[in-house]
Amino acid sequence: MKKLLIVLFAVGFSATAFAQGLDLGIKAGVNFASISDATGLDNRTGFVVGAFAGAKLNDKIGIQADLLYSQQGAEFDGGKIDLNYVNVPVVLKYFISESFHIHAGPQFGFIVDDNVATVFNDIDAGIDSKSFDLTAVLGLGVDLPMGIRLDGRYNFGLTDVIDGEGESSGKNSVITLSAGYSFL
Repeated sequence: MKKLLIVLFAVGFSATAFAQGLDLGIKAGVNFASISDATGLDNRTGFVVGAFAGAKLNDKIGIQADLLYSQQGAEFDGGKIDLNYVNVPVVLKYFISESFHIHAGPQFGFIVDDNVATVFNDIDAGIDSKSFDLTAVLGLGVDLPMGIRLDGRYNFGLTDVIDGEGESSGKNSVITLSAGYSFL
């Protein structure tokens, strides 16, 4: 019986120690999106919501991956371009202090809904949005007590968002401000 208690205590202690480096939670925020390299377009405000999972590898370095639903696009005089993605950013975090960090990495976006064909139908029926978007992420974050997470990110597109024959389109440009809650 004594050995069983010692083994259970050791397993419980090691699991607790390991879990202190893990970060799992939910987040939501606001996007200020536009399409770069395109004229006559203004920012579109949308929301972002999803979950995150990360680990602190040591005192200074961590990694985090998110699964986010993100409203992006742009507005213009005649309406707006809606580009709604499921984004998967994977960022490397560098902790400047115990709770404040900077982060950077790639983001892989998959279009789930858009109105590009409808908006540009009068111009050219062959124009549509690309189904995949690759962006780079740069950001700042702070981990507050009680599991509260705040961060700001700038996502700049590396691929065009419009798919059209001979078309050169702009790239996503998104500023995201979000708050989250970590369960661990």
